Amino acid sequence: MVYVSHFRCIKCSHIYKYEEIISLPIPRCIRCESCLDIEYDFDAIRAAILTDGFMREKPSHWKYWAFLPVKDLSKIVTMGEGGTPLLENPRLAKGLRLLIKYEAANPTGSFKDRGSSLEITKANEFNKKMVVVASTGNMGASVAAYASFAGLICKVFVPSFIGEVKTKQIKAYGGEIEEVEGDYAYAIRRAEEYVAEHREAFLTGDYPWRSEGTKTIGFEIADQLYWRIPDYVAAPIGNGTLVWSLYEAFRELKVLGITSVIPRIIGVQVEGCDPVVHAWEQGLWEIVPIQNPQTIASAIACGDPIDGLAALEAIRESGGMGIRVSDEEVLQARNMLGKNGFFVEPSGAAAFAGVLILKEKLEGKTVVCLATGHGLKDMYGL
Repeated sequence: MVYVSHFRCIKCSHIYKYEEIISLPIPRCIRCESCLDIEYDFDAIRAAILTDGFMREKPSHWKYWAFLPVKDLSKIVTMGEGGTPLLENPRLAKGLRLLIKYEAANPTGSFKDRGSSLEITKANEFNKKMVVVASTGNMGASVAAYASFAGLICKVFVPSFIGEVKTKQIKAYGGEIEEVEGDYAYAIRRAEEYVAEHREAFLTGDYPWRSEGTKTIGFEIADQLYWRIPDYVAAPIGNGTLVWSLYEAFRELKVLGITSVIPRIIGVQVEGCDPVVHAWEQGLWEIVPIQNPQTIASAIACGDPIDGLAALEAIRESGGMGIRVSDEEVLQARNMLGKNGFFVEPSGAAAFAGVLILKEKLEGKTVVCLATGHGLKDMYGL
């Protein structure tokens, strides 16, 4: 059963029927090539899940199936993703209540597993035998893992700067790696070109299916706080998908009447790769790409983010803010998290680095900070 009403373009607001999008090799707006948002029949979702059993059920990714665009639940591909810890260590930030959503606890060590579970489920629904993805490492490893679990072939286009550990993880899952000369944006173009030429392949990555799967982080945060909403949620911005997905999750809970407010979203980028923060600061309604971004936070080194406009909308609509951090501040935050029990890669510490900069503004507030990837994925400087 699927409760999808339609797709909406983030930029031009054009509406598409579900059938129009699933037939496209690249699920993007035909008119302006911007990213798409999926809208739902919330009355149907309300009737399906608003029960005492749902409210009491333990948080996990597929608990929130009614908010996901899955037509045949028998096709679900899951490796036990989601249900990650929401932990508080008062030593990390005195003066505010800081909770760490430790996404490194997912099967392949990053939040990407939520989107991969849904994407491979969709590939399964569409009877695809091969999936293709462009990645800076974590998403490639995740898609490769879920593809191999489902018995599918996986091809991963990666820029040359990704770390050896992540390359090895992709290969360990049986992923076929094709290295490209250029940045992540170029890897995306190569992946899209491949799928356009090979219609038997299914395109995965930061497109609507992944965005929808990533929403379950927001659902879990509310669920783990007994359906109370924090004042702020801080997350890194790479392609922008995570920030947009968080906003959408909290918006949908509000529309459904489960909660009454939306937290302010803090989007964090690093110096040298900050197109969304730049647009927010300058009051722009477009993302100016950054060519060949340079940062040690390689997992979020996306100079031309696919969901950049969506992330910008999420920050603005929630009354949140964009914040820029340096590589040095990211490493300091990574080390501080490690010394207090949370081992993350540099990119996984970016959100916490932003919270530390904003500490005085956040005093007295409840803040959820996403720790997105395990420290074993990238041990730069250790």
